[in-house]
Amino acid sequence: MSNTRPLHELSADELAVFRKEQQAAYDTLKAGGLKLDLTRGKPSAEQLDLSNGLLDLPTTYRDAAGTDTRNYGGLYGLTGLRQIFADVLRVEPEQVIAGGNSSLTLMKDVLTDLLLFGAVDSTRPWVQEEKRRFICPVPGYDRHFLLTETLGFELVTVPMREDGPDADAIAQLVADDPTIKGMWMVPTYANPTGDVCSQEVAAKLASMPTAAPDFKILWDNAYAVHHLTPQETKSADILSLAAASGNPHRPVMFASTSKITFAGAGVAFLAASKEQIEWFVKYLGVGSIGPDKVNQLRHIEFFGDAEGVLAHMAKHREILAPKFAEVQRILSEQLGGLGVAKWTDPIGGYFVSVDVVPGTASRVVQLAKEAGIALTGAGAAFPHGNDPDDTNLRLAPSFPVLEEVTAAMEAVATCILLAAAEKLAG
Repeated sequence: MSNTRPLHELSADELAVFRKEQQAAYDTLKAGGLKLDLTRGKPSAEQLDLSNGLLDLPTTYRDAAGTDTRNYGGLYGLTGLRQIFADVLRVEPEQVIAGGNSSLTLMKDVLTDLLLFGAVDSTRPWVQEEKRRFICPVPGYDRHFLLTETLGFELVTVPMREDGPDADAIAQLVADDPTIKGMWMVPTYANPTGDVCSQEVAAKLASMPTAAPDFKILWDNAYAVHHLTPQETKSADILSLAAASGNPHRPVMFASTSKITFAGAGVAFLAASKEQIEWFVKYLGVGSIGPDKVNQLRHIEFFGDAEGVLAHMAKHREILAPKFAEVQRILSEQLGGLGVAKWTDPIGGYFVSVDVVPGTASRVVQLAKEAGIALTGAGAAFPHGNDPDDTNLRLAPSFPVLEEVTAAMEAVATCILLAAAEKLAG
């Protein structure tokens, strides 16, 4: 790459030369027959291998309390596992339910119950409200948006910042509008930016006046222990903050072992006020006679305690950190100083968020696809897949091996540069 100045400073002739260089690099890329994938944040096979010991567990079918895990019952989940993840999530064991393998399923169940029955602090079921709206920090998690949209909520966006969502904007929205029934939140290493909600922002969200008396914060702590550095950031203590503010039923927390052990055979958790836990179990029992307790027992034996979870995650970090470092190296070396992109440098989570020249994100995805690199669709981190500026890309380097991350990122950088040159050349 001959140019090292911001592209917008180049003359028309210089930009034409630069564009020609990038087109040639891209043509070579296409001829390479690549087949690479940076779409979803899945654990790699190497990460999944870390949990293969689960396949030889449990060594017994009774837990420490004598529960026969082979039989029906136990809607709350096994006490031992609830204790371990209460310690991990920094809540009380009686505030935690251990369920099936999917936290997203728990989120769907909570929202469905809110619609059909209302919450412990509701005056009526949400489905009886004439209009229902939900706040979505952006960029954010596409499955959150799809779930609430599918259930009939209108989605309202607010900006995501380095210390969490714009709490002042949220407070203004909810103060006078009773149709806004809740908000999504990924507090630690947010998807896709990697941002962390500060204790101060969490305190504002927990204490702000809301026109809806049953306003909910769906606190998806999916990446609570997914650290990329030895600096193990703690999540804000939303349950305590809400209780201290007189809004104990406002937050509902979710987590799972999906990216800790086996993505398809882990355990999901729900944490909330004791009253809200009882509310959830009441309706859970209508359609379930208990979770997979054998799987829960094998997780108890595998981890032992909360320290066992953290030690296990340190092994994940050894695999993931070099891949994220490679993403940063290539973006910096290939794009740095050219004014064509800015990106996050997360210290945890599964994603890197990249903002390219406005109006070119879709073009980057198209160029990458034609060159054999699968990227998450532009706009995926926004409700309805609509990024109004067509600028955001979500990169997920976890699944490919390191050599493939290198090849894919070099290709992505070329696509970003070519799309930028095309745009600026008009």
